[in-house]
Amino acid sequence: MKILISEIPDEGLDIADEENIESDIIHSPVQIQLRVDKVGSEVMIRGNLTAEAGLQCSRCAGDFQSVLTIPVDAVYHPVEELKGDENHEVASDELNIDFYAGDELDIHSLVHEQVMLALPMKPLCSDICKGICPQCGTDLNTGTCTCSTHTVDPRLEVLKKYFPE
Repeated sequence: MKILISEIPDEGLDIADEENIESDIIHSPVQIQLRVDKVGSEVMIRGNLTAEAGLQCSRCAGDFQSVLTIPVDAVYHPVEELKGDENHEVASDELNIDFYAGDELDIHSLVHEQVMLALPMKPLCSDICKGICPQCGTDLNTGTCTCSTHTVDPRLEVLKKYFPE
């Protein structure tokens, strides 16, 4: 979806749509609720995205579905503002700033970027997920195992002779 910058009205533009993202993780169209405002040449986009993701738990390796609600707060400036400033260092308050060229702004790239950045680095099916046994591989959420949980670091095994039990 593309927006023509010159056609954004003074009172702003509300976008309610859905966008398909080509990804093995995102299983449904992304629901888009955005507000686009223009002040001079600056374009501000705020709102929310909602997507359903199919993830794999990093503790138990089980597949699960998760609904991602992603806040969007982006500011776009014309790319011409960068001319002559090749060594500009990005400050922490400029992380939501991007640039557009010409009179067109591509919302699809913003949506794709925000959804991919919102995916958890270490997804968990539950906050109380017990994971799997490192010795026998039993899923501790659904069963128990008889493996010994008491292990001694082999480098410290020698100290046992100095400290009898």
